[in-house]
Amino acid sequence: MTATNASRPAGDGSHRATTGAVKKPGIKAQNTKAQSILSFGDADSTGTSADAAPTANIAQTMPPMDAAQPAPPEPCRVPPVELEEHYWTPSDDGYYSRTARRKASGTYYSTRPARIAAIGLTIPSDLAADLDEATQQLVAFDSRAAERFSAGGRTLGPLSAVLLRTESTSSSRIENLTVGARRLARESLDGSQGGNAALVVGNVRAMETALEFAQNLSEANILAMHSALLGGNDEWKGRAGRYRDQLVWVGVSSAGPRGASHVAPQPGQVPDCMADLVAFIDRDDLPILAQCAIAHAQFETIHPFIDGNGRVGRALIHAMLRGKGLTPTMTPPVSAGILHDTERYFDALTAYREGDARPILECFSSAARYAAHTGTELIDTLSAILDDDADRLHGLPLRRNALGWRLLPLVVEQPVVNVPYVARVLGVSAASATRAVDQLQRAGVLVEVSGGKRGRVWEERRVLDALDEYAEMIRRR
Repeated sequence: MTATNASRPAGDGSHRATTGAVKKPGIKAQNTKAQSILSFGDADSTGTSADAAPTANIAQTMPPMDAAQPAPPEPCRVPPVELEEHYWTPSDDGYYSRTARRKASGTYYSTRPARIAAIGLTIPSDLAADLDEATQQLVAFDSRAAERFSAGGRTLGPLSAVLLRTESTSSSRIENLTVGARRLARESLDGSQGGNAALVVGNVRAMETALEFAQNLSEANILAMHSALLGGNDEWKGRAGRYRDQLVWVGVSSAGPRGASHVAPQPGQVPDCMADLVAFIDRDDLPILAQCAIAHAQFETIHPFIDGNGRVGRALIHAMLRGKGLTPTMTPPVSAGILHDTERYFDALTAYREGDARPILECFSSAARYAAHTGTELIDTLSAILDDDADRLHGLPLRRNALGWRLLPLVVEQPVVNVPYVARVLGVSAASATRAVDQLQRAGVLVEVSGGKRGRVWEERRVLDALDEYAEMIRRR
């Protein structure tokens, strides 16, 4: 959860009154244990001296000589963040009781991210091999999708769209924004659902924008992703596409940052941090999956926006995968892999800020393999449904140039349709669109779910069921 003081007037200095910023060497103790802040990478971060232990006690705690002890994983060092000391006083505006204001007031430590544009990266050999294997699986997934779905004269567009929508749904679920396939499809069709469905559709638009700008991930284009995400939301559209001008933190209290698990940099530091991140993204001398993981972790550390940082940060992953040529045609459901173990993901972000990128690289490697495996299963399921739908159309029979054949693959991309939608995507009249829908309905591909002559809607229920089953599978595994 990201808490902000966004509910207050922007620029209200009483919300973030600070002392002179004092750089601190690390964040392990962060705001909950500020009195014991330690420098990351110290040989003994517990503060316990081995020299102080009696010799007899050492013998008692040593493992037997013949017991094989696995060596701890070799870290992947990155520059740790620094901390800056500030003082927080909530404004006396009636939102909080005096007791809540007193508890929220006091010293806190905000993050100052390290500059990473020119960092060297030494990846331990075992981790490098793991990343390479995961990378090859993503490449195979992309190729498998192109091969499987292009059979029989199909186009990749609908499958690419449904995978993008699946990834957007998984990414939103990490933010506790849940929505079923049917509601999402209806919201995409006519904007009739609102709520979480509208927010997830915003995430789809952000992902589409990210892929559009994959070859040029400039600051302006990252701002455009954020605008696509929140620009349609009445609450946030005034701040969509703009860096934040307020402090934000990750925690459970909106009263203040004290006790938060992560306090983002002061707002005035955001532009410089983002310029440094974009320079890092532009490099071409790093393994792509590792570069994606570090760029994402740095983005989440900066937290450049009032809201939507997680979703934009995950859209950034796909823009990099696409722009750097790793997955040129498909959007692998990487967020589904992250969603599989969110606790591991958030712990990995913390470790990254402490100076060890190994956990976030391992997290991305696992998520990539998960995406490749489960994404391939979903592709095969959808392809089999379309094969069966085509057999049903053959059974009518239809002429080879019948509009039903053109509409058929599109019901994967948009499994809930109406006549205006079909007319628009096929570029035909309403009468012709009605005939195309009727052909798929007679074949048993589409089922009408609304009565009457106006506002009629049809569904491809098996596609919707497949998408919901995929979402449920992610939750179970």
